[in-house]
Amino acid sequence: MIKNVLDTDLSGKVAVVTGAGGILCSYFAKVLARAGAKVALLDLNEEAAKAYADEITAEGGIAKAYSCNVLNKEICENVAKQIAEDFGPCDILVNGAGGNNPKATTDKEYFEPGDIDAETKSFFDLDTEGVGFVFNLNFLGTLIPTQAFAKQMVGREGCNIINISSMNAYTPLTKIPAYSGAKAAISNFTQWLAVHFSRVGIRVNAIAPGFFSTKQNAKLLWNEDGTPTARTGKILAATPMGRFGETEELSGSLLFLVNNDAAGFITGIVIPVDGGFSAYSGV
Repeated sequence: MIKNVLDTDLSGKVAVVTGAGGILCSYFAKVLARAGAKVALLDLNEEAAKAYADEITAEGGIAKAYSCNVLNKEICENVAKQIAEDFGPCDILVNGAGGNNPKATTDKEYFEPGDIDAETKSFFDLDTEGVGFVFNLNFLGTLIPTQAFAKQMVGREGCNIINISSMNAYTPLTKIPAYSGAKAAISNFTQWLAVHFSRVGIRVNAIAPGFFSTKQNAKLLWNEDGTPTARTGKILAATPMGRFGETEELSGSLLFLVNNDAAGFITGIVIPVDGGFSAYSGV
């Protein structure tokens, strides 16, 4: 019986992480590598992924970066074949690629009379191509890599798929309707996949990070003088623990879900790591 989930041993396992050129997903790659897995870091920006792969190898881990467009099925399948040749078949897939687009974002939280004719981007000005891009990047960017790598998992016991959902999936955040809808789709798709693959040895779960202050979202959360933005004030007021999460606080959920001794009967769930944000009604 597992005594400590942080002692999860992934020796001999092959882990694939998409979006691994980013802050959170590169950290996921490091966590898996430190647990003994051979890790493939996939990103459209291969240079960024390689920098993190180099950090892993410098720590004594096994890692390699691969250029991959998660919206291109042929590329994903070719990368899957290359990884299988380099490391062996995939045991763990972390679908971390995703993101938003300014064209799918409104300028204001609330629509007001006159906004249609004003120089502000309202709901009526949302760009359909921008909205489509956000949905494709998040949903198809999870579906297509899963098609490519789950083929290597079918019939092999103990394989895991971890999708990355969001707080937006529980309650949509203002201004970002497309991203919120796309992440809700990821949570639903996680459940669908869990049922679909339940009889061929693949467990499928998701992690829904709350609010983490990273370089990627710093401008939304902090003013140039270091003071919190109005949005930060709202976030922290709605987070019972009263602070942002630390990246390291995601490791326990990840290691728990991929640990087949600790979580072998768990599939189709979404774990919020959010300081209580999703539980708080505001009163």
